[in-house]
Amino acid sequence: MSVARWPIPLGAILVHLGIGSVYAWSTLNRPIIAAMPAMPAWASPPYTTFTSALVLLGLSAATFGPWVERRGAQVAARTAAVFFASGLLLGGIGLALRQPLLVFLGMGILCGIGCGLGYIAPVSTLVKWFPDRRGMATGFAIMGFGGGAFLAGYANAFLIERVGVANALFVLGALYLVIMLTGAQLLRPAPGCPLPDSNINPRSTPTRTVDEGLTRREAVRTPQFWLLWGILCINVTAGIGILAQASPMMQDLFGRTPAEAAAIVAVISLFNAGGRLLWSSASDLIGRRPTYLIFFGAQIGLFLLIPPLAQAGSWWPFLACLLTVFTMYGGGFATIPAFLADLFGTANVGAIHGTLLTAWSVAAVVGPVIITQLSERARAALAPGTSRVHIYDQPLQLLALLLGVGLLLTLAVRPLARERGREERHNS
Repeated sequence: MSVARWPIPLGAILVHLGIGSVYAWSTLNRPIIAAMPAMPAWASPPYTTFTSALVLLGLSAATFGPWVERRGAQVAARTAAVFFASGLLLGGIGLALRQPLLVFLGMGILCGIGCGLGYIAPVSTLVKWFPDRRGMATGFAIMGFGGGAFLAGYANAFLIERVGVANALFVLGALYLVIMLTGAQLLRPAPGCPLPDSNINPRSTPTRTVDEGLTRREAVRTPQFWLLWGILCINVTAGIGILAQASPMMQDLFGRTPAEAAAIVAVISLFNAGGRLLWSSASDLIGRRPTYLIFFGAQIGLFLLIPPLAQAGSWWPFLACLLTVFTMYGGGFATIPAFLADLFGTANVGAIHGTLLTAWSVAAVVGPVIITQLSERARAALAPGTSRVHIYDQPLQLLALLLGVGLLLTLAVRPLARERGREERHNS
């Protein structure tokens, strides 16, 4: 098994390379606006693409999580590939026909569903193939999500320059379909972990314990599940808030040009991807809870340190803070599936993980709103010619406060009693 299981992470990486391109969709915003200058406000690209896709990611992962467990990772990953590629193709058709509704349905809805299915399918399989290295295994897969963003940023710009944005979406749809289907072909059930029989009523097995795996319904009734939901939501809110404003922040605080800021955003993608493997692997050694305590404790200090660094013009220390934050942002995503498997068992971890990803949907809206609205309000209050160095102080302090709440939630997490599954059924 030690050799046979290693194609599984490769398959997971390929699936996540495709759906991870959603994090590079900001490179499509201006070309889409240029292609449809009369686009209504409701169809503005940040809402029709990035935000809506991430909201649908969490909702579809929660909705289809039990189906993924029943049908298996291979079927789910193939379905994700079809949804994601179809969404890009429909988005390209919408741009060619200048129909914003088609762009929204394609890139916002279909791609979002594809992201949700593709995100949880390989993760569920990996924790069962690697019971001894759950963090490392899920880190490999979710590293692919961050790597997909890095590669897509360059691929999008290359294709748009040569064939236009609509045709670029056609090419990308075909390319990601091939990549994701190839990855799906490598996924298969772990030995000794047959697919759940959908005809079996889980209430008919009252002696099953936590070690054998709680159902999604049992897991969501525990305080531990909701503590982890809050932990993930806060970590993502902080990270995605900074991600949404990383380029403007560097321009406002340090006078970097848009091209220089874009280059740093590409580097951020690498640290985001690398942090997923680094921190999830570290969690195998030091434990999931201590890993999240490090995330929140360190980020509180880093978020509060950024304003004085900006005021002092300390570019390199600021950059070190920023890149460290993004390793923890990515690490939070990669460590959470292993945390769930530790607490609730592996039998239904895909369904439980899918439900937990609704925290990502909430954070995808809350994080950018916090930092964008507060910084824009501070910017509007400035007199002409005034330095912008302080416009991010308030949002960063608010995010640091949220991270403090995350630290308290992490301290409250405790293991479930080993007979929790039996108790849940008895009480219900």
